[in-house]
Amino acid sequence: MKNPNAQNPKTDSSSFGPRRSFFSLIPGWLIGSIIAVVVIAVLAGISRSFWYFEVIENDQVGVRIEAGEIQGVVQPGIAYDFGLFVDLVKITTSAVAITVDDPELITIDKQRIGLEVTADVFRPREADIVISNYSRYRNIYLNDESLQQRMTAFTLQAMKVCVGDKKFDEAVIGSGRDDLRACIDDELGGLAEPLGLEVRNVAVPQISISPEVQAGLDAIVQSRLATEKAKQDAEKAKQEAIAQQAVEEGRIRVEQSKLQEEARQQAILQDIKRQQLEAELAVIEQEKINTQVQLELIALQQKVADQQALVDIAKELALAELYRNSPAFVSLQIALANSAAIKDTDKLIFTPDGVFPNLIFSNGTLPTFNVNP
Repeated sequence: MKNPNAQNPKTDSSSFGPRRSFFSLIPGWLIGSIIAVVVIAVLAGISRSFWYFEVIENDQVGVRIEAGEIQGVVQPGIAYDFGLFVDLVKITTSAVAITVDDPELITIDKQRIGLEVTADVFRPREADIVISNYSRYRNIYLNDESLQQRMTAFTLQAMKVCVGDKKFDEAVIGSGRDDLRACIDDELGGLAEPLGLEVRNVAVPQISISPEVQAGLDAIVQSRLATEKAKQDAEKAKQEAIAQQAVEEGRIRVEQSKLQEEARQQAILQDIKRQQLEAELAVIEQEKINTQVQLELIALQQKVADQQALVDIAKELALAELYRNSPAFVSLQIALANSAAIKDTDKLIFTPDGVFPNLIFSNGTLPTFNVNP
């Protein structure tokens, strides 16, 4: 009778131990590491669709996109977000230099010239411009080569428009080049503006012309130089003649001035002599007048003296005439004179004729008096 606990020798593995799977043979820590690596790899592949953490440089702006739609524009700094299918696209706003050559441009007067135009193109930083234009011009905003291709086309068009509206001299010579540059700047700015682009520092550093035009210009320049030289020679001869004439005129003027000065000095001298003669004549005339006046004055004074003398002796003459004609009046005048001669203190002594009176004074003096004068 068989033991029910007995094992089938075919299935008994006590001699070999229990049966195990392949994964049971791998250590647990290794399996965990592998799983972690796989998870990290998967998340790394799909993380851009769920979150971002980016640094936006000073020459960049960021476009926030969620589920294919623009949510806004982020200025320089740190930008981060998370969600379903979120993304951040950076647009470089620093200058993109372009250089465009066109060797075959026709001016309005049918002359061929070549131009080289350089400029700097800037993508927009303003949020409204970026949002309104990003979906249409995404390649231009993100790829410099696309931007350069588009701006090259715009520049070629602007060059043809501006050169075609100008004559050769207006586009090539002198300040005409500044006008040409300004025209290209305006045209290029007008073409780039609808794309939200800004064009600065437009320059026309090089203008080339065909050998035929160059030869024609050289001939014109040579002819112009010859003409200018002839004009200069004629002008030089004219100026020399004018200078010689000026020298002769100066010499003649000097001689004339000398003669005029001598004549003026002679006139002044003659005038001085005339004035001296007039002064001498005036003195003589004055002396003559003074002599005549003096004579007349003397005569007048003599007449006055005569009249005064007559006045002075008129009384005496009248008295003499009266005395001559009236002896009695003379006797009266003698009596009056004698009477007037007697003073109150006088003492009169009447003596007979021939008798001398004796007068005795207190001091014994005997006066002498001539009674017969």
